[in-house]
Amino acid sequence: MKRLMLGLIAWAVLNGPVSAQGAPVVVELYTSQGCSSCPPADAMLHDLAQLDGVIALALHVDYWDYIGWKDEFADPAHAKRQRSYAAVAGRRSVYTPQMIINGTSDIVGGRKAEVLDVIARHAAVPPMVHLDVQRAGDVLTIKARLRGPAPGPMVVQMLRFQPMRKSRITRGENAGKLLEYANIVQDLRILTGWDGHDAFTFDTEITGDLPAVVLIQGARMGPIFAAQVVR
Repeated sequence: MKRLMLGLIAWAVLNGPVSAQGAPVVVELYTSQGCSSCPPADAMLHDLAQLDGVIALALHVDYWDYIGWKDEFADPAHAKRQRSYAAVAGRRSVYTPQMIINGTSDIVGGRKAEVLDVIARHAAVPPMVHLDVQRAGDVLTIKARLRGPAPGPMVVQMLRFQPMRKSRITRGENAGKLLEYANIVQDLRILTGWDGHDAFTFDTEITGDLPAVVLIQGARMGPIFAAQVVR
């Protein structure tokens, strides 16, 4: 993992913050504590989460629970979201570890060079949506406006996440390992839709101390046009 982090730092030094031109790039990792191939991807997501301009999220799925270890962070909603991505892309199956970048690029998790290249390409695209999210107590105010023509129907989503957890796995393919996880998604909700034709303002309740990510995404699991973290 140390070598991976050094590689990420070197990449960032040479290329600059990935958000220099575009909006933050969202990396969704579909992973499972019961998957022997996932720990390297989990470690990579931990390092990606430390890069400026990257919003890295771990969505643990439940479909490997039957092989000996029930993932304590798994949520059926995450597997449903992953399957929706697969359906839109014409894929017949889902797998772990899988990274979905900005809602459109599908990469096997842990392929460092390929992931960083795709992140850089997404970051170079000028943002289509200007997003501003502010929290005042238990109220989250979301404001958005388009920077160009409307791309079609969009949805506004909020994901809460736990920044860091360690887990000792005692059964299954990763038995005996103490694993560290970053930005574990705990709750995923669609707040409302937006057609993009007019500037958008929306208030929603937010409680507790967990950070949140607001995403504006094309309807039917389309591209992610804007994202912002609120702590």
